[in-house]
Amino acid sequence: MNTGHDLRVLRQLTEAVESGSPVVLATVVATQRSVPRHAGTKMLVYQDGRLAGTIGGGEMESRVIEEARAALVTRRPQLLDYSLLEPARGDPGVCGGEVKIYLEPYMPSHTILIIGAGHVGRAVVDLADWLGYRTIVIDDRPERLTQAELPKAGQRLAGSIGEALDGLEITEGTSVAVVTRSVDQDVEAIPRLLASPAGYIGVMGSDRRWREVKNRLEEMGIGEAELERVHAPIGLEINAETLEEIAVSILSEIIRVRGAGDQA
Repeated sequence: MNTGHDLRVLRQLTEAVESGSPVVLATVVATQRSVPRHAGTKMLVYQDGRLAGTIGGGEMESRVIEEARAALVTRRPQLLDYSLLEPARGDPGVCGGEVKIYLEPYMPSHTILIIGAGHVGRAVVDLADWLGYRTIVIDDRPERLTQAELPKAGQRLAGSIGEALDGLEITEGTSVAVVTRSVDQDVEAIPRLLASPAGYIGVMGSDRRWREVKNRLEEMGIGEAELERVHAPIGLEINAETLEEIAVSILSEIIRVRGAGDQA
């Protein structure tokens, strides 16, 4: 039976998942003899080192926290088995019992940030949603960001592209598809994206348009090394013609880049 303590931890777990915060849930799943906490006791370990709840404190909890931080990197669950008998031989306690603790990472869905809610942007949103990604769409035209226009969008940000990006947290777990209708909007967005740790930045347009965008960015002081992060023209070359095919091309490149990063 869950105690009030455990229910509070579960509520905080729900809040972390809904906000997209990586977290590990540590649960005591089995015990024998004397141990600090009963089976079912829970603790959360956040990526920034914060904790919610406790599974007993002391050396055992310290080891669990260390293993939980590793699980945030590997993203794999793990079953820990501790004997609390003889610290001299390396046991994390002297309670006299044994405890099994299950570590369960909860990682946020990968985010696809789409800048531009035109026809291509909408196709990318629909496919990204179908693939299970979290989607955010930015456009300066509120009429393009309605529920009727973008029913699959997870979050819609209307107004200035620059202001929207300034107020948005972009992480390594964010892939950005810049599919705007103008060079000016590309130039407004790209410096802000390059200042972020975004895992992927792709820009739609012809080679000629990208050269114009690139020249203007270089005039702003952005160097060649920084611009090499940008995939332009966006997407894999699959001779895409329809909107749906273009969306497949874009998402395919994002998947490939993400996979290469995981193998690094």
